[in-house]
Amino acid sequence: MPTLDQHQSSDYFKLIYIGDSGTGKTGSLVSLLAAGYKFKIIDMDNGLDALVHFAREQCPDKLCNVEFETIRDEYKSTKAGPIIKGAPKAFVQALDKLTEWSEIEDPTTIFVRDSGSAFGRAAFEWAKGMNPMAKDPRQWYFSAQQAFESTIAMLTGEQFKMNVILISHINYKEVIEGVNKGYVNSIGSALGPTIPKYFNTLILAESTGSGTNVRRRIKTMPTGVIDLKVPSPKVDKELPLETGLATIFHQMKDNSDGN
Repeated sequence: MPTLDQHQSSDYFKLIYIGDSGTGKTGSLVSLLAAGYKFKIIDMDNGLDALVHFAREQCPDKLCNVEFETIRDEYKSTKAGPIIKGAPKAFVQALDKLTEWSEIEDPTTIFVRDSGSAFGRAAFEWAKGMNPMAKDPRQWYFSAQQAFESTIAMLTGEQFKMNVILISHINYKEVIEGVNKGYVNSIGSALGPTIPKYFNTLILAESTGSGTNVRRRIKTMPTGVIDLKVPSPKVDKELPLETGLATIFHQMKDNSDGN
């Protein structure tokens, strides 16, 4: 049985990056691109415009280092409300792309799923499509949650040899009267507290103020609402959104190298 002096830290960083809509999560990836990382992005929010804008401004020579696939189910309008046109395809298409990229072994490549919220919605629609006659909607939730969690297990396993960033919105839930906690937004409410158990890093993009006084930061320490975490005390507690991700990766690499 090995002892701690024989433990080898992984070459790959795998983290959850959460924040409310509009806090700048996707755009802030540009600091990692400028630092020399490459990206494989499954874009399920159709939200890459900010990243493209900042990359053209800050590191236009590195735009070719971002490979992406935008995947969404197509909806149509009906009298009963919007429904998916044909069979749900987004969840399976995302898994197919993930399988294709899983052959890569590169500590300078980052796999990004943007966002976990949209991936969860696609998983739910897939589960409905697989069992449309289910008498209890909880069957759909259960199947979708199982599929979602299995994907997380694969991404965070040692066999997936890329860095991973799971971008997600926040699901606020009242845990006791008058007290809210923030969890990873996924499918229903049961899975949110489970997902962070697969990751040793959970960080928050936060925006305060408005207009010209807006202030955007990345936080790494637990707040009163969200249980943030990082694997090293060397990581700064708060960083500027514009450069924070690159700094965090650098600090975690120093820690894993024993510096």
